[in-house]
Amino acid sequence: MRLTVRSSRFVSLCLIPLLPLLAHPAYAEGERQLVQAINGYRAHPQRCEGRTASAMTPLALKSSLALPVGYDGGLRDGLKAAGYQAATVQAIQVAGARDVEAAFAMLKSDYCDALLDTQATDIGVTRAGSRWQMVLARPLVDAHLTDRRTADKTLLAQVNAARAKPRMCGYRRFAAARPLTWNNALGLAAQGHSRAMAYGNYFAHQDPEGDSPADRARAVGYRGRQIGENIAAGQGSPSQAMQGWLASPGHCANLMNPMFTQVGAAYATDSRSDLGIYWTMLFGAP
Repeated sequence: MRLTVRSSRFVSLCLIPLLPLLAHPAYAEGERQLVQAINGYRAHPQRCEGRTASAMTPLALKSSLALPVGYDGGLRDGLKAAGYQAATVQAIQVAGARDVEAAFAMLKSDYCDALLDTQATDIGVTRAGSRWQMVLARPLVDAHLTDRRTADKTLLAQVNAARAKPRMCGYRRFAAARPLTWNNALGLAAQGHSRAMAYGNYFAHQDPEGDSPADRARAVGYRGRQIGENIAAGQGSPSQAMQGWLASPGHCANLMNPMFTQVGAAYATDSRSDLGIYWTMLFGAP
C-alpha cells in the first residue's frame, strides 16, 4: 500500500469500468454456504501448514468483492472500480468442485493459510460451473472510522499527547509545547480540503483553483497571523496518519511548533480515488 504524506509551512513556517458479473441465482445459496463453512473453519483452532491457528473473526460477504471468475486484471483496480478500496487483497481459485463440500475441501487442503489470514475481514465469492473464486480483503479505511467527530477528538488528543513531551524532528530538537485548542473554522477548512482532494483525486497543498492553506482558512473566517498545514493520504485511521506525520521531520515540526495554539483537522474518503482517504490538519496562531 502506498502511503503518502506532505507538510507545508505558510508565511513564517513555509515548509473499463468494471461491473461484477452477477452469480446465477442457483449459485447464490451455495456461495453463502461456502462462506459459512469458511467462517466455521476460522472460528475454531485449526492446524495449517504445521501450526495451529487461533480463533478468528468471521469474514463479511461483500458483493463488491465478487469479481468474475477468471478476472485477469489488477485486483486493486478491479475492486476500486467496484467501489471497494483495499488495504490488503488476495484471490484464490479452485476448479473441478461440483458442490460446496468439494470446494471447501479443496480450499482447506490447498489454501488453509489464505482462509486463516488474520488480515482479511471481507470476502467475495463467485462461481462458474465447477470453478470457484474467493477474494479476501481488508478495506483501506478502518471499519471504526465512521464518526467524524470522534476522529476529530482522537486527532486533537494525539497531537497534544505528542506535544506533551520533548521530541526530535529529524535533526531539530523541540521542547514540550502547550496543548492546542480546537478551532471550528480551521476544522471546516481542513474538511473542505480533504473532501476536495478525495473527490478531485489529487494530493497537494494548493488546490486546483490555486488556493493555499491560508486562503482556505481566510475563506471560512479564520484571521490568524500564522497558518501551517499537514496533509496525508492512504492511512486508514487517525493513529496511522499521526504516526506518519511524526516520522516525517517537516510534519513533526508543524506538530511541535510552540507558536501554534489552535488546530482543526478532518478526513474524507472516496473509494474510487487513487489513495482512498485523505487527511488535513491545519494549525493556527490567532
